[in-house]
Amino acid sequence: MRTAPSCPRCFGPLHPPSVWNSSWRCDAHGDVLPYQPPHRPSQAVLDALRQAAVVPIWLPWPLPAGWLVTGFAEVGDERTGARATVVAVSGPSLTYGPADLLIVAEEPGVGLGAAYAGLDGPDPGSEFDTGPANAKIEICGHPGALWCLKGIPPDRAVYVGEALGNWLWLIAWPAEAGCLIPLAQLSLRDLRDTDQELDLPFGAFSPRLDDEPREV
Repeated sequence: MRTAPSCPRCFGPLHPPSVWNSSWRCDAHGDVLPYQPPHRPSQAVLDALRQAAVVPIWLPWPLPAGWLVTGFAEVGDERTGARATVVAVSGPSLTYGPADLLIVAEEPGVGLGAAYAGLDGPDPGSEFDTGPANAKIEICGHPGALWCLKGIPPDRAVYVGEALGNWLWLIAWPAEAGCLIPLAQLSLRDLRDTDQELDLPFGAFSPRLDDEPREV
């Protein structure tokens, strides 16, 4: 597992703030918010993330049968708060074998969802929602729309939309597991909300959160 913050756009190393620059800096992408080392799932980690999060912490609830919460991650620091959050869940695919799903909420321009999607830019682009939505889900009790992105690596499926003024990404591995998103009637809850008592099932840490640096 990584032990130092990395770039949310390429997962590469960062230069820490200094007396000359108060921002974290990536050689490829300039000043960025730091992607913190991911966390193994626990209630204590979730409670700390709730305190830091400026954006939602989305979780499909109820989880599909056999699925577990397998990690948390965030982009930001003590000064900025968490401007992007990630919840990892893992379980059986609807087709065959195990599957992983990352649910990312982030402010525009952070770039973490796009990095996990395998895109070069920080956001999904201007053409992602030009046609009919490919999936409908429930978000905090209200209908939400998601579009399936094209031109991404073939090992994953990526759906993206907007919720509460932030990007919402759902990234599934393997690509066949993407059929879970339009078929499972997912309902997302914001784990920051305190008026809910959820007994979350925690599983082993998801290696999808500890991605390797990629070429830029």
